[in-house]
This record gives sequence, C-alpha cells and structure tokens, in this order.
Amino acid sequence: MWQPTASRDALLARQRLYQTIRRYFSEQDVTEVETPYLSQASVCDPNIEPMQTLDQRYLHTSPEYAMKRLLCAGYGDIFQIARVFRRGEAGHRHNPEFSMLEWYRVGWDDQRLMQEVAALTRLMLAPGYAQLPVEHLQYAEALSRYAGVNVFTATDSDIAAAGRQLAGQDLQLSRDGWLDIIMSHAVEPALSKDTLVFIDEFPASQAAMAKVTANDSGQPVARRFELYFNGAELANGYYELTDADEQRRRFEAEADGRPLDERLLNALQHGMPACAGVAMGLDRLLMTLLNTDSIADVLAFDWGRA
Repeated sequence: MWQPTASRDALLARQRLYQTIRRYFSEQDVTEVETPYLSQASVCDPNIEPMQTLDQRYLHTSPEYAMKRLLCAGYGDIFQIARVFRRGEAGHRHNPEFSMLEWYRVGWDDQRLMQEVAALTRLMLAPGYAQLPVEHLQYAEALSRYAGVNVFTATDSDIAAAGRQLAGQDLQLSRDGWLDIIMSHAVEPALSKDTLVFIDEFPASQAAMAKVTANDSGQPVARRFELYFNGAELANGYYELTDADEQRRRFEAEADGRPLDERLLNALQHGMPACAGVAMGLDRLLMTLLNTDSIADVLAFDWGRA
C-alpha cells in the first residue's frame, strides 16, 4: 500500500491545469490569494460535515469565508487554488481531501459569472473539449423535464413519494433532502452528454449564501447555479448574499450547535461589495481530462493510502 495511486502523467496533467488557471486569471487581472486552512469557526451548511483537530480548530471545507473577509477589506477580484477537507464518503468520485478552485468577481452577478465559468472550463479541458456546447436549465425546468416534478406546486408528500420511488427505500429526509435524491437519481444522469449544463434558480430553501429574488413567475428562487458535465457536478456558484443580518439568520438556522464565524459576520456588517463567486472541483476536471471514473487516478495518494 505504499505505492502512489496516480501515474506521473496524472501529476503532470494537474501541473498543466494549474498553470492554465493561473495564466488565465493573470491575464484577467484577478489576484491570487492564500487563506488559512484552519479556523476557529465551522461551516454552517448542514449538508457539509467538517473535520476538527484536537485543538478545536476546523479544517476548512472551502476557502469561502476567509475570501469573503478579503472582499470586505477591498481586495477586489480574487481567486484561490486550495486543498479542502470534508468528512464523508471516500469512493470513486469522492475523497475527503480534495482540490478546489474558488474565485470572486466584484460587480458581477450569477448570469455573467456563468459565462466566465463556461469559457474557463473550455480552456481547462482543451484541446479535447475546446468547442463544448453550453445548455442552461432552470431548476424547476430540469425537475419537470427529467423527473416529472413541479417543484413549485408539489407538496412535501409528493416530493417524498417521488424521491422514495427513485431511492428504492424510505429515508428520514426533509423536502430538500428528497429533492437532492431526485436530482442525483433522475436529473443528473439524464443531462445532455459532452455539454456544459448549467442549472440555476434553485429553490429559495437551498440558497445557502446566495441572494434570493423572484423569478419571472414571481416565485422566490436562489440566485445560485451548478455546472454539470457528463453527469458530474463540477461547480457551484452564487450571486452572493451581502446582507449581514440575513446571513446571521441563516447561519443560526443551520449551525446545529457549531460555532458561527463571527469574524465573517463582522466583515459582512462592515460591508461586502456586490459580487458573484464560484467553487469548482479540480479533481473531477482532471478525471475528465484523463478519461477515468476513479478519483484515485488523479491523486498521488487517495484516502486509503494517505
């Protein structure tokens, strides 16, 4: 078990990928930053389980909180390539320690950022996927088309029944939990192949740190998007929430006993500029580049050999 899980060619592919990213952002005058991997406060997202050290510090699950403090301090457009840590499944597509690219564009909204995400993704996947088509779907449209579910009119019981049928078992899940089952079991596998598929306008209950606005039908939706490629989620982006009081309310509702990041909340109170941000999983991009369905093939040592 001492041998690496990735080939030398895989490590060289990672090096070339990082060079492409840094060259792109240098040309766009976006500043590379580095923030701490350990912090005194935890992520408040109930769907993400952080890792904690013996001295009560938390390994970051993304550099989001610290980068937003830099935005509040006036750093402008920024990006970071970081190792991040999430307690959970280790398998073909998941490793508890993985690589993330995260960047923020001041003065942009989610619609404009999606255009850049598509352009950069094509650049990172070139030459094999340099001419990838792009498809945009609203969340409600995707669920209606691929699962036959109207997310705005379906009751909690309707959503649970649809999810239960897809999962093949009864689970103790909330409405959003069952919606995640429907997305992963019915929607994601049916999305167009060899196409960059953006899904946006998520349910307001899944806003996390995104703004909530009304859609064309007057329904409240989260200004959030996800990017999928050949059934795999590659990126998650927001038109960022800048209201400190609303962010505190969401944190308190989702913390489940975890300490709130008061430094971030204080920074938001000071003021964060209107901006859009996105986090992208780099290991899954490398899996596409190397035509492998195992994340171990792009890691020098996966979780089992670390």
